[in-house]
Amino acid sequence: MENRRLQEARENIRPWKKWGPYLSERQWGTVREDYSYDGNAWDFFPHDHARSRAYRWGEDGIAGISDDQQHLCFAVALWNGKDAILKERLFGLTNREGNHGEDVKEYYFYLDNTPSHSYMKYLYKYPQVAYPYEELVRVNGQRSAHEMEYELLDTGVFHENRYFDVFIEYAKNGPEDILIKISALNHGPEMADLHILPALWFRNDWSAWIADANRAASKPLLQQVAAPQGHSAVVAQHSTLGDFVLFCEGDVPVLFTENETNHELLFPGTPNESAYVKDGINNAVIHGLQHAVNPERKGTKASPHYQVSIGSGQTSTIRLRLTKKSEQQYGHAFDESFESIFNDRIREANEFYQSVIPTSISEDEKNVMRQALAGMLWSKQFFFFDGDSWLEEHNTNPLHKGYRNGRNSEWYHMLNKDIISMPDKWEYPWYATWDLAFHTLPLSIVDPDFAKGQMQLMLRGSYMHPNGQMPAYEWNFSDVNPPVHAWASLFLHRLDTGNNGRMDLEFLRSVFNQLLVNFTWWVNRKDRSGKNLFEGGFLGLDNISIFDRSSALPTGGYLEQADGTAWMALFSQNMFDMACELSVEDPSYEEMIAKFTQHFQYIAFAMNGRGDESMWDEEDGFYYDLLRSPDGSCTKLKVRSLVGLLPLCATSVIEKDIRERLSDLAGMFRDAQRRMPELMDAMHPTGKDNLGVHERGIYALVDKHKLKRILARMLDENEFLGPFGIRSVSKFHEKNPFVMHVNGKGFRVSYLPAESDSTMFGGNSNWRGPVWMPVNLLILRALQQFYLYYGDSFKVEFPTGSGVEMNLFEVSKQICNRIISIYTKNKLGKRPVFGGAEKFHLDPNWSDYILFYEYYHGDNGAGLGASHQTGWSGAIAKLIEMYGLVNAESFLEGGVKSAFKRNI
Repeated sequence: MENRRLQEARENIRPWKKWGPYLSERQWGTVREDYSYDGNAWDFFPHDHARSRAYRWGEDGIAGISDDQQHLCFAVALWNGKDAILKERLFGLTNREGNHGEDVKEYYFYLDNTPSHSYMKYLYKYPQVAYPYEELVRVNGQRSAHEMEYELLDTGVFHENRYFDVFIEYAKNGPEDILIKISALNHGPEMADLHILPALWFRNDWSAWIADANRAASKPLLQQVAAPQGHSAVVAQHSTLGDFVLFCEGDVPVLFTENETNHELLFPGTPNESAYVKDGINNAVIHGLQHAVNPERKGTKASPHYQVSIGSGQTSTIRLRLTKKSEQQYGHAFDESFESIFNDRIREANEFYQSVIPTSISEDEKNVMRQALAGMLWSKQFFFFDGDSWLEEHNTNPLHKGYRNGRNSEWYHMLNKDIISMPDKWEYPWYATWDLAFHTLPLSIVDPDFAKGQMQLMLRGSYMHPNGQMPAYEWNFSDVNPPVHAWASLFLHRLDTGNNGRMDLEFLRSVFNQLLVNFTWWVNRKDRSGKNLFEGGFLGLDNISIFDRSSALPTGGYLEQADGTAWMALFSQNMFDMACELSVEDPSYEEMIAKFTQHFQYIAFAMNGRGDESMWDEEDGFYYDLLRSPDGSCTKLKVRSLVGLLPLCATSVIEKDIRERLSDLAGMFRDAQRRMPELMDAMHPTGKDNLGVHERGIYALVDKHKLKRILARMLDENEFLGPFGIRSVSKFHEKNPFVMHVNGKGFRVSYLPAESDSTMFGGNSNWRGPVWMPVNLLILRALQQFYLYYGDSFKVEFPTGSGVEMNLFEVSKQICNRIISIYTKNKLGKRPVFGGAEKFHLDPNWSDYILFYEYYHGDNGAGLGASHQTGWSGAIAKLIEMYGLVNAESFLEGGVKSAFKRNI
């Protein structure tokens, strides 16, 4: 049934994806909502304003859903009778308040979701005592960057299990008929009271301060209407969306107000637009101010107010139904079919996941994989940004007179108004282009159509700059992310071909043609001297370098980046591979094959073939960034980091059938060897005299000698190989930090397995030791590619110095097993991801709810950074699937394409 719904959505028969989990979990503190002069987004719109101040560009809530243009929203609010405010949204620290940057301070879990959102389940753990807002801010503010964060569990609010498990479930009877259950389980030792206030509201697009281009023609309306006896009902009227009804089981009072700012509270002297404002329901419930809600029972924000007393160990459930208005629903909203619909959707969700999760893996791994995929689907969000209007409102639009240069001034062409996969809907509730490429890998398991659509989205003219640059993220769209879109697009194409038995040439052609523009931007903008050595700034690796790579260097001059150059080599390979696929149907793409062959060769020579100025260091057996001084001299920055491992990733095999079909390809290599032997000498030997297993060719920056040298370091447990994956900086630097003095100031890189000890790039990420999922994934791919070429003829010690030799597929699987073990239970029954949080390890009501963090401790696997970055850490689902389906023998025999044929 779920696959049928996806097909109906794909063919525009029924809009099953029109409603989904598209609310952000934090709209406050975002760049879009920032109208300050100095660009201080966190302070301009803090959490304390969120309950009283209307947003301009989106909405947030707990376990929230909306339509795909976010006209109408639904989420859950709670009150335990102790808190000073309603729990309408998740709380966390701002970048300035946290000792490691911004951080959500709540416990919530994405338990289940299907790609059509026909069934969704979310868990929020709500303390029964007052939430310690002030304590969390104060104690974290007192801690240094060298100390652990002060978490909600540390405050004692879960003592004696005095909390509620609040489960929120959705089941679709049709694309616009959504059944809702909210179940609160009291884990405390005695009866406890709980107020449950499901909220229905319209995004404010009618106020006078909304730009003309985005202002609605008329104001929508919520109002209470007659309902069957014993129930309540609210009708929602919207000129574009149509009319919906929220049915509420039980004769429950419904509170109404307006989704409009309480100016008189926040900005004294400015009158309110309405007698009823956004915090009206909060004030009525918390403070008993009944005049704060509309007695006429109408507005643009409404909440039925349920009050329940729940015994120890008992559960109280309320039921609602949000449905397109139809007379047929009246009297039938909560009949016996309600539970049967829920049961059917749960059964169908189980059947769907049984069809995509390998049967060969353990039950624990199945649980991890399913929750990872659920998190990916829960992390979709409606993202709205009109560059022209936003810049005009800031007086920073270059199209208008008297403008000043400001954040994102050059991106006035943008109009983003789409459902996008977010890195983390609280910590990073905005898209990040290179993150998004990795998101598509796990998404492709459950919804290849959505995954491909995400790749195409960033290449649209309303996103990509006319000069060819792809937007990075809203804090600075002009920042530079690694160019991994071609790699991800090629991956999705091959997956689609493997699943369907045919190529989606329309998709491949569209992304290739746009990526060609992006590639040209890189060549023209990021190769300063025309030597095929690329820059790019931080390139997503935040603090990995000794210097801030996105700022002017204290030494003067500039960096020639080993990672930036390796990324471009991989980009060239991916474009080569796509052109090979496209040339099957269109021979004109053969010219592109030649073009990207040349680019790769030039880059290989720039990295490997320039003598003393090569990025390769033969003494160390490693690649390094080059510091190019103002006088033209260069110095290797000898930091052993992922920067020096990334050249491994620029590796692809060329199957025999492709070489035979493109007979000119062999001639092209021979001609290059004859005319410019230096180019071919700088890359892995290839051509008819250097064929591997099954006559495969190879296209790699790293030859056999360099491969052995690099792997000796990478697989050394005293360097890169950690118990839970490949570290981002070698453990060698723990006792041997890299230090450089410039103008009397010392710069230093040490091995830091946990959080960052600096504020570089906000201090909330650390690439100086922890394990990061995306680069580990690329390294595993590289090992697989080399295995397809060498087979069992190339083996290395794993770990280095152990005396145990393995082929590279076996090495990749061993590394993958270490990564998977971050999330699965060890021999002590503990999941390393939970670190020192004993509640998660010991309590059965916590231990099987998985959190997918931004990165992981380099020595013990504890989750660090953003706690709900199911985004690229959700790629663990793809690793579990891949190694659950493919073995070394079948992979070596079938080649690359065999890895993309699903056979559960």
